[in-house]
Amino acid sequence: MRLAVTPLRLAAFAAVFAFLVIVFGAFVRLSNAGLSCPDWPTCYGKATWPGHEQDIARANEAFPDRPFETHKAWREQVHRMLAGTLGTLVFALALVAAWPRRAHVAALLAAALSAAVGIALYIKGLYAASALLSALALALPLGAAATLPRAWPWRIAVAAFGVVIFQAMLGMWTVTLLLKPIVVMGHLLGGLLTFSLLAAVALALAARVAPDHAQRRLRPMIVVALALLSLQIALGGWTSANYAALACGADFPTCAGSWWPQVDFREGFVLWRGIGVNYEGGVLDAAARAAIQIAHRLGALVVFGHVLATAVLAWRRGLRANATLVGVLLCTQVALGILNVKLLLPLPVATAHNGVAALLLFSLIALLVRVLPHGVAPKD
Repeated sequence: MRLAVTPLRLAAFAAVFAFLVIVFGAFVRLSNAGLSCPDWPTCYGKATWPGHEQDIARANEAFPDRPFETHKAWREQVHRMLAGTLGTLVFALALVAAWPRRAHVAALLAAALSAAVGIALYIKGLYAASALLSALALALPLGAAATLPRAWPWRIAVAAFGVVIFQAMLGMWTVTLLLKPIVVMGHLLGGLLTFSLLAAVALALAARVAPDHAQRRLRPMIVVALALLSLQIALGGWTSANYAALACGADFPTCAGSWWPQVDFREGFVLWRGIGVNYEGGVLDAAARAAIQIAHRLGALVVFGHVLATAVLAWRRGLRANATLVGVLLCTQVALGILNVKLLLPLPVATAHNGVAALLLFSLIALLVRVLPHGVAPKD
């Protein structure tokens, strides 16, 4: 018996796959493998990575400043392959959402072609032409989404393709700009945005129960919760990109033996430091890193209070399953954050901290979709 591929199943599978890509990407970053392939999109000139002794010797000769490390290179290149597969899934979903509107389908096909040619030109060193085609590839899906005469889940599905294209560009810049923190943080947020959009589409297509008046009034509070959580995730990305997770040592809730250690917020939050600096391992001093860590902890307090209040209110208004999921994930995320500090950032715990952040984001999106109008028709 053949299983029909419906838009709901495609969106759900793409969302789950996006979550896996996020978790694996966190594993790559936290295991210090982000620059283990010094070129992009190839790895030491290979579609996979060097495997034979002569290939490894040529790789080391071509990149003397970045000796080949098998245990790291495969992680980075596999992550790129998974991201490429995700892009294909999102492209398929966007086509389904735009079908059979010829102009919108043509825009998506042109975007995919522009992105592919842009990558080829980039590999050949034609950076200006590549940038123009990449900008076109980004603009076409967003324009198609804005003009698509369908309900909001379908428009989001089309827009997600544009987000994936920009996410690919951020992945490229992560390597070529040598782990610049603003790019690394943007890459993390781009992955979570892609996951969030796909999850919203799947949840909306699956929605069957209409909210009552009291539940609909939760929307502003949930939107604020999503905004605060997104800012906190950005702070977490900034903390990781600047290697500030252990700025306080294993000390919690104090930092380096003090409730308010020496901090330098101005230096810690400089977003752009020019091009050419290798940020692997971080470039900030102790005071700047401590400032980032303190900001992340204070942000966690704010997010915990508001999201917990949102979950309690949702429980009282009959959304008990959603509220329970939000509450459990929120407490789990806080516990993982504390364990990261107390255990000095073990890789499994740090990776789980990223994964649960994505799941917490999903739980709030599910809560928001639950209080929005439902009933998207298959041929809408």
